[in-house]
Amino acid sequence: MTPARRALRMTAAGTVSATLLATAALGLAPAAEAAVPGTGTTARVAPPPAGVAPPLTRIAPPRAGATSPGTRIAPPRAGASRTVAPRAVGDRAMGDSAGRDGVPSVRFVDIPGEGGITLAAHVFTPAAATADPDARFPLIVLPTSWGMPQIEYMAQAEQLADAGYVVLGYNARGFWQSGGEIETAGPPDVADASKVIDWALAHTPADPERVGMAGVSYGAGISLLAAGFDRRIKAVAALSGWADLIGSIYSGRTQHAQAAALLGGAGRLTGRPSAELTRVLDDFLGSRLEREPEMIAWGKKRSPAAYLDRINANGAAVMLGNAWGDTLFPPNQYADFYERLTVPKRLEFRPGDHATAELTGLLGLPNDTWTSAHRWFDRYLKGERNGVEDELPVRLKSRSSGRYESYPSWSAVPSTHRRIPLDGTRRITADTDSGANAGLVMLSNALDQFLKLPPTASIPLLPRAFAAVWQSERYTTEQRVRGTVRLHTTLASDAPDGTAVAYLYDVGPLGTGRLITNAPVTFHDRTPGEPFGVDLELFSAAYDVPAGHRLALVIDTVDPLYIEHNPRGARLTFSSPAADPSWVSVPLGASS
Repeated sequence: MTPARRALRMTAAGTVSATLLATAALGLAPAAEAAVPGTGTTARVAPPPAGVAPPLTRIAPPRAGATSPGTRIAPPRAGASRTVAPRAVGDRAMGDSAGRDGVPSVRFVDIPGEGGITLAAHVFTPAAATADPDARFPLIVLPTSWGMPQIEYMAQAEQLADAGYVVLGYNARGFWQSGGEIETAGPPDVADASKVIDWALAHTPADPERVGMAGVSYGAGISLLAAGFDRRIKAVAALSGWADLIGSIYSGRTQHAQAAALLGGAGRLTGRPSAELTRVLDDFLGSRLEREPEMIAWGKKRSPAAYLDRINANGAAVMLGNAWGDTLFPPNQYADFYERLTVPKRLEFRPGDHATAELTGLLGLPNDTWTSAHRWFDRYLKGERNGVEDELPVRLKSRSSGRYESYPSWSAVPSTHRRIPLDGTRRITADTDSGANAGLVMLSNALDQFLKLPPTASIPLLPRAFAAVWQSERYTTEQRVRGTVRLHTTLASDAPDGTAVAYLYDVGPLGTGRLITNAPVTFHDRTPGEPFGVDLELFSAAYDVPAGHRLALVIDTVDPLYIEHNPRGARLTFSSPAADPSWVSVPLGASS
C-alpha cells in the first residue's frame, strides 16, 4: 500500500503528541518518589550534581551482559536510615538489606535470561524467612511495564512480602539495565519469565508449588503468555494488559496511531528496540498494506488469545483487570478472552485510561485493583478461603455512578438490548474533523476517571456536511448502558479506501454530548459507489444516561487517535435499505 497523504499527516501529528505524552508519563513515574508501605515515609531519589542527567532522563542502557553503572539502593524503613554496603553477586556489586524487626529484606540481583543476557531484578523476602530458614513461601514474579524501571513495583512488592510472599520484580529485556533488545513480549520474553522462576526457586525460599505472576500493561501481557508455557505458574493477575495485540491497536483494521506512537516513543526513550520492532512500527504507522499479513502474524505470536488452549490446559487461575477507556488495549478484547477461559477466572473493569486504574497502588496508596489482586493470590497461592471463589466473577464499576456491580459472566452483563434505527440517508465529505472525537491517548479518559470530564461535543452544532448524526427519543427513565454497543449500516464511498469513526454520545437538554464510547473502521479495495455492509463493535462501556437525556450516534472520518485513509474530498454515504435496515444496538443493564 502506498501511504495516503492524509494518513502520513495524521501519523506525524500522532507521533509527536504521543511521544510528548510518553515523556510526561515517564517524568511522573513512581521512580521519582515511591511510598514505602506501612512506614508513612517515601523513598526519594537525590537530585543529581550539576551536569549529571537526572534519573529519568534518557540514559543509554547497558549492552547485553554489561554491568550497569552505580549501585541501586533499597528505600529506608521509617525512623531508620539504611546504609547499604555493596557486595559481590556474580560479577556485579550489589546492595541488600537483611530482614529484621518484622520488615521484609530486599536485595538487587542480576539474573541470567534467555540467550545469555542479564535481567536486572530485585527480590523481597518475608521477614519470617530469617526466623525459619527452612520455611517456604509462595512466589510472585512481576515483569515491569513498557518503559518503566523496576522501582515501579517496589511499593506493591513490599506489601506482598509483608503478607508472606517472596516477590521478584525485574526489568523486561531491552529496557533500562536489563540486557538484550525489546522483543515486544516475544518468545525470548516468555523464556525470560521461566528463567526468572528458575532463579527464584534456586536462590530464595520460594515454594515451587505456589508460583504466581502479575504485572501492569507489558508485565500483564508477559504474565499471561508465560502462563501458557510454564506449568509452574498457578495464578496470574494481568492488569491493563492485552489478550489480542492486533485487536487492540488495529481494531476495525484501523491503526491506533497515538497508541502505537506512544509505545514506540517510550521504547526509544527507555530501551533498545529490536530491528524487528522498528520495522513493524514503521510499516504500521506508514500504512504499508502489503506488509499487513506479516504484521498480523507478528502480533498473533504475541497475543495470549493465540495460546488460549495452552493457558486453559495449564490451569493457572487468571484475574483480568482493565479500564473502560483504555486507549492502548480497549476492554472488548479482554472480555472476549475472559469468556473463553475455562480456568478459575475473574474480570474487573473500572473507569480510566491505560494503567490509571492501578496507578495509586503503584504509589503504595489504597487501590481497589491491587486489593483484588492480593485477594486473588491469597486464594490461589496461599489457599486461603477468603470468599473470592464464591463471589460473582465479573465486577464492573460504572463511569457515572462509581458503584460496583457483579455478574456471573460477561454475557450476563446486559439484561436487554435496545435497537435504535438509523433511518434515512446521510452523505458526508471525508478528511475534515467535524468536532466529534475521542480525545487524546492516556489523557482524555483519565480526566473522565478523576474529574468526570469525558470528551464532549455540541451535537446540534456538528456540521452535517462532515458528520452523520442520528438521535434517539428523549428517555423518561435512566438508561444504564452496560457492555458492547454494536453498529450495523450500509456504506458506499466514491473512493476504494476509507475510514469512518463511530461515536455514541449521551446528549443533555442543551445538546451537549458526553462521549460514552467509540470505534473506528477502515475499508480497502472497495468498488467506488457500490454499497457494502458494515458491522462494528464499539468499545465496551458502563455508563448511566440520565432521565431526560437522549442517545446520539455520530459518524465522521477524522479522529486524532487513529490513522484515516480517506482521500481528500471523498464522499461517504450511509443508507438503510428496506431489506437490510441500519441500526445501533445498545446493551442495557437492569434498572437500579
